[in-house]
Amino acid sequence: MIDSHCHFDLAVFENKRKQILNKALQLGLKKLLVPGLSLDQFATLLELKHRYPLIDIALGCHPCFLSVLPEPELKRQMMRMADLASQHKTTIVAIGECGVDGSLSIPMEYQEKVLREQIRIAKVIKKPLILHHRQSHNELIRILKQEKFDVGGVVHAFSGSYQTAQTYIALGLALGVGGTITYERAVKTRRTIKAVDMAHIVLETDAPDMPVYGFQGEPNTPERLPLIAQALAKLKGISVNEVVQQSTANYHRIFT
Repeated sequence: MIDSHCHFDLAVFENKRKQILNKALQLGLKKLLVPGLSLDQFATLLELKHRYPLIDIALGCHPCFLSVLPEPELKRQMMRMADLASQHKTTIVAIGECGVDGSLSIPMEYQEKVLREQIRIAKVIKKPLILHHRQSHNELIRILKQEKFDVGGVVHAFSGSYQTAQTYIALGLALGVGGTITYERAVKTRRTIKAVDMAHIVLETDAPDMPVYGFQGEPNTPERLPLIAQALAKLKGISVNEVVQQSTANYHRIFT
């Protein structure tokens, strides 16, 4: 079982990472992927990977962590990112978390510019993307098509219609499925995920966010991944083993 999206570098896990990982390993976790949030945070990810080899890492600028920079400074930052990506291309497995978020005060035009730069970096080093969306499916799909991105990746925390899901799949992307499907009230997302073939799904916790039903108000952890696998198996009417085997194979196809 692989957690394809876990912010294990955040302070909430400080002083208990080893304990959490050991518990998750006992429950069947084999690997987890920690996405990038900012360039300044990347050194922390390198150290994390050095300490825990089962961790995969990515390099990215998350829209929620962006500052609106003057054009010359933004250009310098993107050049820095390109240099880091090239230098560490055998260490990172993806570019991201990157995307566009319609709920932020940061202008969409600026977010789009930063995303396009990250897509171009991913194309140069031939790495998949970890994509963030919120109120932005149309914009994200438009940008991916315009940039002719074809290296694959994951639409993290997918929620949306079956038609939107199929559009992403046609672009070569998989869907990240997490705690949302454990809530029966998430009717639209559950209906979509039930209809999507397992060949296009990876499991994720988004820890410490996106709590699983029954654990609201608590920081999420990789230990809850089996509960997501169980919910997905029940939703699709297949065995947990089938969910684990196929989602693991999907992860390796995308990121290795």
